[in-house]
Amino acid sequence: MNRKQTLSFFQIILPVLFLGVLIIYGMVIRPKFLGQPGFPLEIVFLLAAVFAIGELMIIGFKWNDIQNAFIQKLARGFPALLILFAIGIIIGTWIISGTIPMLIYFGVQSINPTYIYVLAFLIPIIFSTLTGTSWGSIGTIGVVIIGIASVIGANLGITAGAIVGGAFFGDKLSPLSDTTNIAAMATEVDLYDHIRSMMFTTLPSALIALVIYFILGFTHPPTGSEIDPRQIEPTLNAVASMFNFNGFLLIPPIIVLYGSIRKLAPLPTLLTSSLSAAGLALIFQPYSMGDIMTALHTGFNVDMAYWVTGMPESIDTLFTRGGLYELIEAIIFTFMVFIFIGTIDLIDAMPTIVNRVFGEIKSKASTIISSLFATAFANGITSNQSAASFIVGDAFVKRYDKAGISRKVLSRSIEDYGTMLESLVPWHATVIFLTTTLGVSYGEYWYWQILSLVNLIVAPTLAILGKGCFYEED
Repeated sequence: MNRKQTLSFFQIILPVLFLGVLIIYGMVIRPKFLGQPGFPLEIVFLLAAVFAIGELMIIGFKWNDIQNAFIQKLARGFPALLILFAIGIIIGTWIISGTIPMLIYFGVQSINPTYIYVLAFLIPIIFSTLTGTSWGSIGTIGVVIIGIASVIGANLGITAGAIVGGAFFGDKLSPLSDTTNIAAMATEVDLYDHIRSMMFTTLPSALIALVIYFILGFTHPPTGSEIDPRQIEPTLNAVASMFNFNGFLLIPPIIVLYGSIRKLAPLPTLLTSSLSAAGLALIFQPYSMGDIMTALHTGFNVDMAYWVTGMPESIDTLFTRGGLYELIEAIIFTFMVFIFIGTIDLIDAMPTIVNRVFGEIKSKASTIISSLFATAFANGITSNQSAASFIVGDAFVKRYDKAGISRKVLSRSIEDYGTMLESLVPWHATVIFLTTTLGVSYGEYWYWQILSLVNLIVAPTLAILGKGCFYEED
């Protein structure tokens, strides 16, 4: 008899319950109520994996079977893990080549006070798309924009909402984003297929948000019309003294864009873009071959520009990053999650839980909506989108397959009510970062984060209407 068939429901869900207890105690109760440091998420999943392995061995499963189960899970996700390494490399080379600095330099100067809210939405989209980080865009160009908004008397709540929405939208467009890659990885979906699927929900939401921000520019206009040069000149002067700018520096992002349009394999595309950026750095920038190798290895460091004195802190925040180890925490976390999920796959833990909770749900629309709400719950509890991606992906992937729904709908649903929801959950780590970085309270900005609010309506609406759900492919 199959050993799985002899297990009780409690035995099947026990590893998941143990994980839930660790998450609630270690990541909610300790930091929120006890004032103690939260447990590192990598350790949480490692402990949960050890518990699951121990339970299965006590039940009677052999170690070799357990080991083979999580190795198979790791093997399926290995190509995506390589992409995470490539993202770190590309960030480092795009900075030292001058590509990212050039776009920042000219982007900052394009801000027009009359359209401050529209620009506060559009400019972070560009930076977040090219860098793959919403937090990085908010913490750099977002800070600049909020400073300008303050100077010209613009509504800071609207400005902050626009900045956050633009940064998160750009993050979803970017093949360099860790959460975008992990959502595709968790559901075993091609990266570019996932990004294109995301457009069905996020693009209409972004267009609606853009129109609203345009209108708000007239209903809530800034009280001033001048940008104080002192606000941005130190940053611009520092950037200009660190890099030489020309049109050739657009080649690296064009390569990524071309690869996306032609549906080329992401890893070779990213590495080709990195190689071109390294070559451009050698030709046009005042940095040595050793500096370029360092940017590939540990990332760019503003100390490489030793000739610049009085380096603004914003420059250090923006440019000291990248390299092979940039996403090492995300990679280690992914390994831990794969070991846990691969282990409990032996007893079909997540599908069993989903079938028990959502057993009566039969329609395609209900399946999609269920995954949306499950993602919101998982992200709210863990305060980590990567964890939510793996938990929900593993729980719903077989259910989507059975219902005849493309997995790329699942991958985008995980982001629609995961990544896109983070800035609206008051206790989420993202909100803490946003309020601290931008200096705008949650109560001031959340109802102006129009992109996510609209997306919350668009995603389930498309599921109900059956639009953009790729039923015809199955």
